Amino acid sequence: MKKHVFLVGAKSLGAYGGYETFINKLTEYHKNNPKIKYYVAVKANGSGAMNPNETDEAKIINDEEFVYHNADCFRISIPEKIGAAQAIYYDCKALKKCIDIIEEKNLEEPIIYIMACRIGPFFKKYVRKIHKLGGKIYLNPDGHEWKRAKWSLPIRKYWKESERLMVKYSDLIICDSINIEKYIHESYDGKSLGGTNPVTTYIAYGAETRRSKLSDDDLKFTNWLQQKKLNIREYYLVVGRFVPENNYEIMIREFMKSKSNKNFAIITNVNQKFLSELENNLHYSKDKRIRFVGTVYDQELLMKIRENAYAYFHGHEVGGTNPSLLEALGSTKLNLLLDVGFNREVAQESAEYWTKEEGNLSHLIDKVDQYSEEKRDEMGQKAKNRINSAYSWKYICDRYEEEWFR
Repeated sequence: MKKHVFLVGAKSLGAYGGYETFINKLTEYHKNNPKIKYYVAVKANGSGAMNPNETDEAKIINDEEFVYHNADCFRISIPEKIGAAQAIYYDCKALKKCIDIIEEKNLEEPIIYIMACRIGPFFKKYVRKIHKLGGKIYLNPDGHEWKRAKWSLPIRKYWKESERLMVKYSDLIICDSINIEKYIHESYDGKSLGGTNPVTTYIAYGAETRRSKLSDDDLKFTNWLQQKKLNIREYYLVVGRFVPENNYEIMIREFMKSKSNKNFAIITNVNQKFLSELENNLHYSKDKRIRFVGTVYDQELLMKIRENAYAYFHGHEVGGTNPSLLEALGSTKLNLLLDVGFNREVAQESAEYWTKEEGNLSHLIDKVDQYSEEKRDEMGQKAKNRINSAYSWKYICDRYEEEWFR
């Protein structure tokens, strides 16, 4: 019997963001699989919205529907005046649409896979409806959303309670990190329906270890380097969201203390408020090595930029298996990671580690600045081996197929 799987929680396909990358790869790897049919919710408007007219391979059906990687995608419009409630509205509206499709097509035993715990207080009524239709609800709890510095205390309390309720009512919790799976059981065992333990499994995100389709002398890459005043293997790199828990301030401060002659290229969505705070705290603009180089959404170009970095910084400390870390391990030879459980779980012995202690990272930068090319090659091979053994997209997508048919 064909398995019908609904994916809810990503804004688009293929943009920045773990869920967007995940859905893009899952539908790509399964697009010719006759046993699985995917249905994907995407945002029609607002921040991060997807325009199928600008997406390769998308086949437009009408203003609200298109097909991508053989998945039926439906666009959800959101009122733009509701602020932080947009994500909650989006998930609820997407769930309602899933139910409509299940009823309309009379689908048997569908799975609705929800990413992130945003709609806990509203969740129970949707679960009841989906169960009545013979469906199941799977949940990816993401990382510790309630710990993120950008949220006020009341919002953090909402996220924590929302997480509790969604874990309670979901049929299966798919954790992308062993540490997250451990946290779910430590926090919620004995608190699911009937006082049972939540049912969990572990499936990580994936990454690729292939080289970029662009050559080192491709004009797209060389023009980018020239525009940003960077040279091959003469820059440290970081890619990620510009939020406090990714520790940009510590990385920049420590780089400024280092003796490195290389540059520090920062690929991120620039938040002017945070930039102003950084400037007030660090006066980074006086250090010409610090380069905010904007965003790069071209995946082949981004892969080429990673490949040619001298080293990659990763300062994430909230969340599970982070996609940008996996991508760095798959492409960049030398990776310098914040020493927290999530990062050690992923990279193990294939990276160098730093702490938030003053001087720790700058000392590490000065040390690795002297590494030979052979040492960097050795570290790079270890990193690729780690990805191939536990995080290849084929392996991850095969695991999901197992889970859909369990």
